[in-house]
Amino acid sequence: MGASLLRSASKGHNTGLCRLPRLRNADFSYNFLVGLIPACLKYLPRTSFEGNCLQDKYAILQRSTEKCGALTKSKGAIEEAYKHSSEQPDHRKQSQPEWLVILEIITGSLMFVFCISALATALKLCKPKSSQTLPWKRSSNCENQLKSSVDGEVLKNIARIYRQELEVACEDFSNIIGTYPDSIIYKGTMVGGQEIAVVSLCISKDQWTSYLEFYFQNKVAALARLNHGNISKLLGFCKEDDPFTRMLIFNYASNGTLAEHLHYGEECRLSWLRRMKIAIGIARGLKYLHTELQPPFTICDLNSNSVYLTEDFSPKLVDFESRKTIFSKSKMIGGPCSSSGRFYGFMDSLEHRHMDVQGNTFAFGVLLLEIVSGRPPFCKDRGSLVNWAMEYLQNPEEIDRLVDPELKNVKHDDLAVICSVVSLCLESDPTKRPSMQIICSVLENGIDTSTASILKDSPLAWAELALSS
Repeated sequence: MGASLLRSASKGHNTGLCRLPRLRNADFSYNFLVGLIPACLKYLPRTSFEGNCLQDKYAILQRSTEKCGALTKSKGAIEEAYKHSSEQPDHRKQSQPEWLVILEIITGSLMFVFCISALATALKLCKPKSSQTLPWKRSSNCENQLKSSVDGEVLKNIARIYRQELEVACEDFSNIIGTYPDSIIYKGTMVGGQEIAVVSLCISKDQWTSYLEFYFQNKVAALARLNHGNISKLLGFCKEDDPFTRMLIFNYASNGTLAEHLHYGEECRLSWLRRMKIAIGIARGLKYLHTELQPPFTICDLNSNSVYLTEDFSPKLVDFESRKTIFSKSKMIGGPCSSSGRFYGFMDSLEHRHMDVQGNTFAFGVLLLEIVSGRPPFCKDRGSLVNWAMEYLQNPEEIDRLVDPELKNVKHDDLAVICSVVSLCLESDPTKRPSMQIICSVLENGIDTSTASILKDSPLAWAELALSS
């Protein structure tokens, strides 16, 4: 009891015994009191505090150090307890349960992880972004970006032909040479006498979107950079809104398509010599598209219908099927301004261009089979041309069976070169197919289309030479 009162008095003049103004006598002697005597009690006789373990100089006759040793060592703990009791009177500090300690540790760890994640996110958001504007990235002025990104830089250097001129050239758009679900191809003659092929996209103004416009303009820009003797030249484009018109205008090769001559016309007009020249010409055109352009350009649908012939039977590769590129991308991509366009916006990346190049190489192998055999790539009665030809390609002694039976003056050495190239082009693993640069070199070095070679093999080839010239 005395110890408790003494502790209360030590807190100050307004607590414990210090609140008793009439206290004149008190005896705290012969206890085990420790610490200091409160200032408010020092008016009491010094004998009132003897026989304790006090460390106050005012106290006298205290117990021995041995008896007070344990209490003296715990002086700091007692004083701390006094301090705690002054803050929370009448309450003792209780030890926390183990589960509560574990919960506090887990909570602290989660808060630490959350803070780290929030800091990382903030740094990522504050990181300066590239100044390059991607056309398929969502932005408030995406429409203006799509319109100006090509028009202002590229299309201004490409001839723009008005619909009225094309309407006159194509005889009121009645001279149709090709019809597809999403386009029509017209043949026309310009005022100066130049023959043209006009690819008109069949789509209404309501269906035409900003990203279709973007891909159309990009396709025009890509076609305009092509300049090779075996590539059909893009002469210009037509872009009008009343009536809504989107057209591509190409230089027309007046001798029709290779498919027409192989499958529907007089096959004898395509002699072996002409077929070899056509094969080499196509290879040269693809070599230019694949290896001499950066980025490389590929024909959307390479087949005998995409090879036009001039009056002297020189091949011209055309990309009339480019309309498929425009519409197929519009279906795969939610638009260049949409978030879903972030992946497919890279359809022209190096990886996809590489795959398209290898696809052209395979198509060229099929085209070579079509040229030497006169058979279409697929027909209902005979099935796949490639499946039919594989049996003979794998047996060098049987390759003569691949040749169109109507052909004359066939050179076996030329056929062997053609078959070796076909086998490489049709390799099932695209990575093992050679580049068109290698293929073109093999054909040019292995096939002799000179006049001397023809006359040496057959004196009767004069007539064929006359037809070929």
